Amino acid sequence: MDLRLSPEQASPDERDAVDSLLGPESPSSAERLGRHRLLPALWSVQSRVGWVSEGALNYICHRLDVAPADAYGVASFYRMLSLTPRPSTLAHISEDLTCRMKGSEDLCREVEKHLGPPAPAHQPGMAPWQKSACLGQCDRAPAILVTYSGSVPQDMILGEADLPQLLAAASGRSLSPPPSAAKRIPQLGEKGLRLLSWVGRIDPMSLADYRSQGGYRALARALQMRSERVIREVAESRLLGRGGAAFPTARKWEAVAKAPNLPHYLVCNADESEPGTFKDRVLLEEHPFNLIEAMSIAAFATGCERGYIYLRGEYPLAKQRLEHAIHQARAAGLLGERILAADWSFELEIRRGAGAYICGEETALFNSIEGFRGEPRSKPPFPVTAGLFGMPTVINNVETFANIPDIVLEGGAEFASRGTKDSTGTRLFCLSGSVQKPGLYEVPLGTTLGALLEMAGGVPENRSLRAVLLGGAAGGFVGPEDLRLPLSFEATRAAGATLGSGAVIVFDDSVDLHDVLLRIAAFFREVSCGQCVPCRVGTVRQEEALQRILKRGDAAASREGLLALSEIAQAMRDASICGLGQTAGSAVQSALTRFVLPAGGEK
Repeated sequence: MDLRLSPEQASPDERDAVDSLLGPESPSSAERLGRHRLLPALWSVQSRVGWVSEGALNYICHRLDVAPADAYGVASFYRMLSLTPRPSTLAHISEDLTCRMKGSEDLCREVEKHLGPPAPAHQPGMAPWQKSACLGQCDRAPAILVTYSGSVPQDMILGEADLPQLLAAASGRSLSPPPSAAKRIPQLGEKGLRLLSWVGRIDPMSLADYRSQGGYRALARALQMRSERVIREVAESRLLGRGGAAFPTARKWEAVAKAPNLPHYLVCNADESEPGTFKDRVLLEEHPFNLIEAMSIAAFATGCERGYIYLRGEYPLAKQRLEHAIHQARAAGLLGERILAADWSFELEIRRGAGAYICGEETALFNSIEGFRGEPRSKPPFPVTAGLFGMPTVINNVETFANIPDIVLEGGAEFASRGTKDSTGTRLFCLSGSVQKPGLYEVPLGTTLGALLEMAGGVPENRSLRAVLLGGAAGGFVGPEDLRLPLSFEATRAAGATLGSGAVIVFDDSVDLHDVLLRIAAFFREVSCGQCVPCRVGTVRQEEALQRILKRGDAAASREGLLALSEIAQAMRDASICGLGQTAGSAVQSALTRFVLPAGGEK
């Protein structure tokens, strides 16, 4: 693409897709709309015709006053967007960790017999299916996302998928509804649940039902308390962020509340893309009004009048239910001007991600919302002073926000009475892999790993526990000897592990750990944004070194390979711009040192 528009013209369908989003064209529309509408415009075309042609890109650039080469750089950045023709119906079959354990490779071989070879990565072509990274459905593996483009676009998730399901979906035939809440949450109805206590009791599509069960009492209470008191209660709760970094929530809020530059922005990071993690998806699908209320409280406390939910692109049901919840809240006067008759306004908008793991990093997410490539920024400055659009910004993930209404209603001290001294409250854990009852679990922080696995029924009969991956691909492996490990921030840190985003992937003795490690290494090579050399080169070299170790299997190869991997991981930790490169070697190194003998054989 050039810096100037080419002669290619958008089709009537493409123009209509853009205009339906941006409104009719006027002389000042480009200046008024702004570049931050770029990703939604690309999605609008993609959803209508199945891909983004050069003519469509030209028209988007014309409407938003963006250089074509710049827009091409954005469109080509995201895995879910296509710049080459592809079918109106396309199946994305997950090949990541849990899905591989549950037979996705066998499924792909069967699909290939019926539908031909898959579309190659980054060049979709006209093949009706392609392999995909994790789809956030690890409790229902193997998973498939089927996308239908057209005047009424639709995306559909198939869980525990098989060949007949996929072929039916590919032919456009209707399928069964999503699984019940009881299947997603094995603890459903148990006493002691907090974040999951609402699930199954209320209709996620009904604001009236939510309010009849006590919904929006917390926001009303917050407005009576005033903003300083709300932040003080959050500080007393000692709530740490649940997205992986475990940063004190109140410190973010207080810094933004005191920031003199206006406006302030509020962002929910709902782009959970860590393999093995699906907790935010379940909260969004089963309890969307809770997030809207919690974000409204946070906005009031920190002086934000506009918020964004950056939603993972592979979550169609969550998108549908969130859009409906926002519409109902706005119609009821719970979003917009003078909420609950207070002299305060707050508006909320969903921005759909497009398949970039790196956009889970907060500054990459900001760039994506602003219409740039989703690449991380160097820090400082930090988001609390210069975040979204260069202004003070609060950003938390879905689970973090989900705790806020209870803290407001019951007080920070009551929240802090659960868990441990340094890890307060309950925590959601996503159990998948070799367990009898995969799903989402809520336990007080400090619960042991063994107790959590016991709740999930342990490994299948006649199998023994081999390893557990805590924190997903960016986390670390622990073994059967670690079942007494308390699942708290401080205990896992002391053990050289991490809670990360709550993923707990279990492997029994039937799993090929070599294949698991090679997939983790390939995953980081694929998802590195390539902006910084340590990560761009280091993830490639890590995969190569791992292949040499596992292929040769002799003592010399193990010693040389482990040394090389250690040096590569250290270089990525020290010099990468963001957490992706800094943690890309963690799981591989922990597995090799724990489960691979110096001679190259497995323990």
